[in-house]
Amino acid sequence: MGNSTVSVVIPAHNAGRTIAETLESVGAQTHADLEILVVDDGSTDETAQIVLAHAATDRRIRLLSQPNAGVAAARNAGIAASGGAFLAPLDADDLWHPAKIERQLRVFREGGEKLGLVYSWFALIDRHSRVVQLRHRPRHEGDVLAALAFHNFIGNGSSALIRREAFDRAGGYDPTLRARGGQGCEDWKLYFEIAERYHFGVVAEPLTGYRDLPENMSSDVLQMLRSRDLCTADLSPRHPELERAFRSGRNRLSRLLFHRAIRSGRIHEVAGLALSIMRYDPVFFAMLAGALPVSAAKGLIGRLWRSGGYQGQSGIEFARLNSP
Repeated sequence: MGNSTVSVVIPAHNAGRTIAETLESVGAQTHADLEILVVDDGSTDETAQIVLAHAATDRRIRLLSQPNAGVAAARNAGIAASGGAFLAPLDADDLWHPAKIERQLRVFREGGEKLGLVYSWFALIDRHSRVVQLRHRPRHEGDVLAALAFHNFIGNGSSALIRREAFDRAGGYDPTLRARGGQGCEDWKLYFEIAERYHFGVVAEPLTGYRDLPENMSSDVLQMLRSRDLCTADLSPRHPELERAFRSGRNRLSRLLFHRAIRSGRIHEVAGLALSIMRYDPVFFAMLAGALPVSAAKGLIGRLWRSGGYQGQSGIEFARLNSP
């Protein structure tokens, strides 16, 4: 395969509802030198049949199958079977703008060999592929290690285009997070390990449609915090100078999840988050609780008590957001 070949790797577990649209968005890329590997991670629905139907009309598509082993293992398996000079991970329910890969490769050409990863902005989309939020606007590029220690500004697993050499040197996605009960931050850990050796570039356009649904893995807030804590425990010993950034970033994520749970009225989630935050940083929790309006705090306490919590541009389709 040539130096312009991009290996698109799509882990898919029971993705029958979305995989066809995802594959269509890949097939529509203006950069056509692609190999497209879908890794069926133990699906029990019609995922495999849908992929094979698309493969019959697009020879770039290949289906790999394995027993369910989690997203990190599925991505690693797909990448191991691929041969492109660049790697483009894509979740089976996300979408791409037609010019995504072309514009990212242009940044790679301009940035030279020191560039290991180019990301794009994303649009948050709903289950009907309608854009519900366009707030993602990071500008981090070059040496981004300190910024990544604070938070995953890339924001998802479908926006990055990665130089294969950079991926290999980082060691791939960490499948042990699942075994350790902390699946969820595999992307963040990989990005950080690439940033230890390479610079990052950015395409400042919303070229990825990221589907954030209640049933998604990222919606399990306590698991997400545990995943971040496990990753931090692995990464921070190499970077004592970033200890404050790691801690501040964890508190930032906790605050976002805590406020979101309160707004949504998910009382048991609020209770679990409160306990996690309190254990991690009691001083920060006191500040967080003290900043709540009195009425909100009283209402929250009452709902927690009654529930036993202390005892145990909308409507725009992503495909129409930016025409190539």
